[in-house]
Order: sequence, then structure tokens, then C-alpha cells
Amino acid sequence: MADVAVIIPARYQSSRYPAKPLAPLVGATGIAKPLIQRSWECATAIVDPASIWVATDDDRIADVVRDFGGQVAMTAESCANGTERCADAIARLGIDPAVVVNLQGDAPLTPVHVVTALIDALGSASNIAMTTPAIRCAQSTYAHLVGDQAQGRVGGTTVVFGGDNRALYFSKRVIPHLPPEQAALPFPPVHLHLGVYAYRPDALRRYVALGPSELEALEGLEQLRFLAGGVAVGVVPFDPIGWDAIELNNPSDVAPIEAILKTRGIE
Repeated sequence: MADVAVIIPARYQSSRYPAKPLAPLVGATGIAKPLIQRSWECATAIVDPASIWVATDDDRIADVVRDFGGQVAMTAESCANGTERCADAIARLGIDPAVVVNLQGDAPLTPVHVVTALIDALGSASNIAMTTPAIRCAQSTYAHLVGDQAQGRVGGTTVVFGGDNRALYFSKRVIPHLPPEQAALPFPPVHLHLGVYAYRPDALRRYVALGPSELEALEGLEQLRFLAGGVAVGVVPFDPIGWDAIELNNPSDVAPIEAILKTRGIE
């Protein structure tokens, strides 16, 4: 895909899962690969490897990435989140692509067609600074989110959006609240937000200039800085995708992710 750079932000420290990017995940062939490698392999289905960089400030992650043949952009320790890290990476690399894709380093199950749809949507809407996906939940995904919430774990993120497909809010709580009859549907009206974004480079520079917002800090969701700053976020809705695109947020997510890797024949 022409003039698209994929940046995979990765940090070593995580309060929920320290050293998460290096966590081994076993695929269909029984071989364990670190999470960051599986995320990188996901990205290679979108663009040529020459247009992919892992953005990190940690030499341990950088060494692993170089060992499997990936490119690294060393970024500042002061980057508060993945979006800031993407902005820092393209500045240090000296590149100015038409689109920058932020593929989260903990989302190896991100569907390729979702990412390409984000890029296409951004290209056709000049009044939108960035795009991000919303996946209608299957009952299994909804149950996973509600189960995490009931156990006090911070799991996936949900999003609500208006009829113009602009984001209204993102939360680590399950939103909107559903009455029992809606919650029991095979496809409850809840949308899972996958941690992938397509930005124009100017949007990344504006993001850094805005500075952190209170909502961003409270929820721990970087994209809320755009909403708090009055920047439109385009949501691209999708029907359920056929598998649970679970992010690796907690150690308890390893087993279900490995099961999906095996079911889908991902080595």
C-alpha cells in the first residue's frame, strides 16, 4: 500500500503486564514467538516490511525486533502513550507519509481488512484527522468484556459513536449500559474498539501540541485527548469479524489468544 507507514509502539513497563511485548505466544505449529513479533507479522500483511517500524525506548525490545529482522525507531522515554510515540518516531525517522498507522503492539489478532478500511476512510474524508475501528460484539466478545469488568480487570475498550460515525466517547467500562434482553442477544449493541489508528501526520503533531487531558488520564485511553481537544475522530464500524480480536491486556488473555492463533492456523 503506497505512502503508508505502520508504527508499532511498544514499551517494556506495564502496570498490568510487565515485559508484555516479550511475552511468548504459541501458535498453530507449537512454536512460541514474542508478542511484538506476532504484531509485526500482522503488520507485514498490510504493507511492505520496509514501511514498518517498532517504536520503543527499550533496548530489550529493540534487540528482539532486530533479531527477527524488524526495523526499530528508538523514541524518547518521555512519550506518554503510543500516539505520542508514533509522533516521535516519524519525526526522528524524518518521514512524512500520507498516512501513519498505529498498530498496537498488543493486538496480534487485528484483521488486515480492518486496517485497510481505516486507511481508505481517512483518504475519503478530508475533515477527519484520524480513523479507528468499532467492531460489533458477538456474544462471546461481550461476555469476555463483562467478565473482565466483573472481576475488576481492565480489559478491552468500547466506543459509542453518532450517526455521522464520529466518536462520542471511548471507555474501559462496557458502554452503553444494556438492559438484560439486549445483553442476551447473539450480537449485543456494544462495539469493541480495536487498538489501531490511521492518522494524517499533521494530526499527530496536533496531538502532541494539545497536551494531556483529564479524561485521557482517568481512562488511560490516549484517543480521548483528541475528543477533549475538539478534534473529530472518525469511527469505521464493522460487523463481527468471525473471531474475537482480543488484545493482550492481562496474563489471563494469553490462553484465549493462543487458542485463536491455533484455530486460525497462524504459525
